[in-house]
Amino acid sequence: MKILISDKIALEGIQILKAVREFKVDCKFGLSPEQLKSIVKGYDALIIRSTTKVTAEIIEAADKLKFIGRAGVGIDNVDLKAATKKGIVVMNTPGGNTTSTAEQTMSLILALSRNIPQACASLKSGKWERSKFTGVELYGKKLGIIGLGRIGATVARMAKSFGMELIGYDPFLAQELAAQIGVELVEFEDLMKQADYITIHVPKSIETKSLISDKEFEIMKNDVRIINCARGGIVDEQALVRALETDRIKGCAVDVYEKEPPDFNSPLFKFDNCVATPHLGASTSEAQVNVAVEIANVIKNALLGQGISNATNFPSVDAQVYKILEPYIELADQMGKFAGQLINGRVEKIKIIYNGVFCEQKVAPVSMSLVYGVLLPALGENINVVNAFDVAKDRAVKIEEISSNDEQEFVNLIRLEITTDKEPFSLWGTLSSNNKPRIVKIDNVYVEASPLGHIIVINNNDQPGIVGAVGTVLAREDINIASITFGRESKGGLAISVVNIDSEAPQRVIEELQKIKNILFVKLIKV
Repeated sequence: MKILISDKIALEGIQILKAVREFKVDCKFGLSPEQLKSIVKGYDALIIRSTTKVTAEIIEAADKLKFIGRAGVGIDNVDLKAATKKGIVVMNTPGGNTTSTAEQTMSLILALSRNIPQACASLKSGKWERSKFTGVELYGKKLGIIGLGRIGATVARMAKSFGMELIGYDPFLAQELAAQIGVELVEFEDLMKQADYITIHVPKSIETKSLISDKEFEIMKNDVRIINCARGGIVDEQALVRALETDRIKGCAVDVYEKEPPDFNSPLFKFDNCVATPHLGASTSEAQVNVAVEIANVIKNALLGQGISNATNFPSVDAQVYKILEPYIELADQMGKFAGQLINGRVEKIKIIYNGVFCEQKVAPVSMSLVYGVLLPALGENINVVNAFDVAKDRAVKIEEISSNDEQEFVNLIRLEITTDKEPFSLWGTLSSNNKPRIVKIDNVYVEASPLGHIIVINNNDQPGIVGAVGTVLAREDINIASITFGRESKGGLAISVVNIDSEAPQRVIEELQKIKNILFVKLIKV
């Protein structure tokens, strides 16, 4: 079996593969897209990092390729849809940089607390300014952790050894599991108000973009310190600058930026109480070895038939069965992402009820796509279709699948019921006559909506003028409505409108819609 490694990885990983008698390993770095396309034919596995772009054209040229391994977390440089369609399993290494990033977080917390970069620069310039750089201790301080996945949980364990008090926000983690790592789960706003330090460990998504902005800075303690080693843009950089300018916060430590490399003339870099590093979270020799060794073992086991792990796309199924299930897998994926952005509270149970064609098929692939979609907005890169059930189990989220022969209004129907610690949420989905996904019921309200693209979901009292008022606001902002559907529980009762728009609506538009009389709730989602 032939393996092509097209990006440089640590020698330890290469040696693992070369030690297997059945493998022929070729290391060809710096290939152009055309060169890779011309030689990928005949290889059983391809290992990459971030440099190689595995496009649909390259995948199409790969006649034997079974596995693509990414030595790292993100897979933005792989055309996942094309790989899935061709039956190629794409795998990554989500745990390889956990310790490295957690240690970088703790390093920044300490550097920020003890003024280490400033003191070092002062001393090297020939000054002895001990009193100027008096710091604060971590012991007894309250650390607020946003996101308690692998990295967040590791930070919690490290911070606990410093005697810090730990609070956390993670809508997809059960209280008992948080307690096991010594973290008290609190609501997001409570974390903002209580924490002495706030560290972020969530993926960047439509849900987490500008998660911390002016509104959040206003309710924080005046002596709070912010640390971001996750993704640029989760903390609004302009709002962060304003908070530093007005002494609204004590300081910040930043390893990631909205644009990388950042604008070096940014006012962010002019503050003495801003510690900045150039995205070093995974930049340790150990982390580079870890991801190389991990991806080598993943590829080795997969090629030798010893199991597939860390797969990020849909697992292989019989071609005939896949042809039947493919449109429903797409429906489930879109339903899950739609629901995942609308639910309120911590998920405790996901119940999926199938009617129609599903009763004759194995529904696991469809369920995996649906659970993946539900959890994706909160977990991002830490979840994929293959590990969705395991991640749900790890977070004490119960999954129930039911195939029902009960007659329904729709022949082939997926019913999703989500139980949270606050309020339940339900969603019905089916396929249109041309096999396109459709949402047909949200909670108790029937609709007819396409769950794809930029969508504004509105709850309102059933009163005249709502549609016109919404249209007026969007028109004023030059936002075109692609389609709009609405339904109501009863005359004059609760109504739901689903508005598909051609471009993303700024936050100010959502806030303006929220002010319209009789509108109760507005949420912008992207599927």
